[in-house]
Amino acid sequence: MTSTSNDPIQPRTRLIDGLSIRYAESEERDDHALLLSPWPESLYAFNPIWSSLAERAHLVAIDLPGFGHSERRDELLAPQAMGEFIIRVADAFGLERPHVVGPDIGTSASLFAAAAHPGRLRSLVIGSGGAAVPIQLGDVLRDWVLAPDVEAFRTEGRHVIEAVLPHIEGYAIPDHVREDYLSSYEGDRFFRSLPYVRSYPKQLPALRDLLPGIQTPVQIIAGRHDTAVPLVNAEFLHERLPDSRLDIVEAGHFTWESAPDDYAAIVTAWWDNH
Repeated sequence: MTSTSNDPIQPRTRLIDGLSIRYAESEERDDHALLLSPWPESLYAFNPIWSSLAERAHLVAIDLPGFGHSERRDELLAPQAMGEFIIRVADAFGLERPHVVGPDIGTSASLFAAAAHPGRLRSLVIGSGGAAVPIQLGDVLRDWVLAPDVEAFRTEGRHVIEAVLPHIEGYAIPDHVREDYLSSYEGDRFFRSLPYVRSYPKQLPALRDLLPGIQTPVQIIAGRHDTAVPLVNAEFLHERLPDSRLDIVEAGHFTWESAPDDYAAIVTAWWDNH
């Protein structure tokens, strides 16, 4: 999918650890931020907040391996392994102590990265991602995570995304962004991405045990009306992380698109204080 000429996000690809990773980059600033695409979207999810964040930091947004339009490696489809890949991405782009913005699936991966590499990341902005133990998710996402058999989800991925997009409330998705989301998971790409969230029953208890030792400052942003990843997940993290802040916005799951002004204001204020 090709961006429009006036789009602030201009995707390219780069080989990182043997994988073709799609990324977009803003102009240089003194500070750096690594943005991790949410699921089932792509790095275009940051379109509504890109310009605001780019005024404060040099941005590098990526489609995580197996998501968006980045190449997949099956062993990376679990939060702990993805956390290690996040560090490799920071190294590849020469990002010294970057902020990380990792909503949705980036929540658990970012926390694993911070736990394993103290001091490597300046701060995290996370939220809208499964974290609570026992698992507490909305019905559809819970089925994707816990259903004994996922063959029922082996369908044309575009159909799945078409059903998800109406839940991005208050955001008129540009045509090229909509098509990018759809093409990101066409064929069996959505089905092939499911192992990431299906690893939660084993990975989230391990993450829970690490939370009290994470010293990286963490900003949590949650939608008050999120029915996919209920607010209890954000509260679970806030109660256990030693240096965290929780902000709740009047939105559903897709806070970065449904409440972009609030989201960007929280992020930039957080960066100003860190």
